[in-house]
Amino acid sequence: MSDAKVNSRELILELLLDISENGAYSHTAVAGVLDKYQYLDKKDRAFINRVVEGTLENQIAIDYMLNHFSNVPVRNMKPVIRTILRSGIYQMRFMDSVPDSAACNEAVRLVKKKGFRGLSGFVNGVLRSASRLKDEPAWPDRTKNPLRYFSVRYSIPEWILSMWKEDYFACPDSGEAYARMEHMLQAIQTPAPLTIRPDTSRITPEQLRLRLESEGVHAVFTKENELPYALAISGYDTLGAIPSFQEGLFYVQDLSSMLVAQTACPKEHDTVLDLCAAPGGKAIQAAQMMHGTGQVIARDLTESKIGLLQENIKRCRAANIRAQVWDARIPDASMYEKADIVIADLPCSGLGVMRRKKEIRYRITPEKIKDLVNLQREILQAACRYVKPGGQLLYSTCTIQRAENEGNARWLAAGHPQLKLVCSRQVLPGDTGGDGFYIAQFQKERMRD
Repeated sequence: MSDAKVNSRELILELLLDISENGAYSHTAVAGVLDKYQYLDKKDRAFINRVVEGTLENQIAIDYMLNHFSNVPVRNMKPVIRTILRSGIYQMRFMDSVPDSAACNEAVRLVKKKGFRGLSGFVNGVLRSASRLKDEPAWPDRTKNPLRYFSVRYSIPEWILSMWKEDYFACPDSGEAYARMEHMLQAIQTPAPLTIRPDTSRITPEQLRLRLESEGVHAVFTKENELPYALAISGYDTLGAIPSFQEGLFYVQDLSSMLVAQTACPKEHDTVLDLCAAPGGKAIQAAQMMHGTGQVIARDLTESKIGLLQENIKRCRAANIRAQVWDARIPDASMYEKADIVIADLPCSGLGVMRRKKEIRYRITPEKIKDLVNLQREILQAACRYVKPGGQLLYSTCTIQRAENEGNARWLAAGHPQLKLVCSRQVLPGDTGGDGFYIAQFQKERMRD
């Protein structure tokens, strides 16, 4: 697309097709486009972000509506037509600021521009019906089938809801369990705040708050008792334009993610090994907690991930970190029993971060979860070898899935009796202001005389 003829809805279509048809990740795809078109008006960029994320977040609900108004099932539509209709329905049913006529007319124009003039009448008819019949369709009957209702209302596949119901709610068919589940689903649908962690070795949290306000950024403490230093920021244009960000005075990090290094509580002169470190939040937090002493060895699988990690290390001026390319599945004999703390924040199904990565819910399958559990165990098998006697292993994921979390913690403890489970914690969406997350802290027994 020529930069001189940038159209917001055309960019939205390209992004949604890239995500739904090509497997792109929404957060990186959207960030890439917004970075490329930084010269667009702030309002236009906000519109692009909201429609893309909102269409993905509400896809099951939108398809439920489309199947009511269209005589062609959504699954049988051409990808371009399906995507244009989805974003059109989102604008009409979920955005008060967009007139129905504008959403419909722009969708028809886009259909013609993309070479589907013969289907413009079909698209127009579907969207006009959706505009005219505002009370249709009704949501599925909650009393008869609560999971079906939740699935459509909150756009989460039913198999995931069924898994959560059994895993996390006592008396899973009770009214109380369904109320707690809905509270969690509402949290998943709530926009994620941008939270930051100050580098307290260089600036106090209050000094940073005042500095941000002077830079035109609204900053407030999150009031999360465990993380009194954490701030939520808003009102800025682009993150990279904030001077205090450029100076590395803070790191953007979810509240739940901050808990990993805080739980480990590294001491000065410790050796910390972070096995899957990119983009670097936990490794940099540990380095800063050690006030520049000791060393953090931050590893990840590819050169591109290490490149991103090194950028963040440089910006945050964390001199006591070494970044290395390493496959965490492969044992490294040179590190056996060398680490005071091993951080194993491992690849997972990501079900705890759906409010940030909307498409995860549609891509994960039970089979993929089984493969991930096997991968996690392969990495953990190597990870436990690096812990010094008396040292710690922190296992964490950003998912809400028992086999990946409590299941793996039990497996590790059973197979390695020298590792004692000190504590474990499953954070569900809505429990705090952070993402869904799991942390298990193990300590390795000291050698006996």
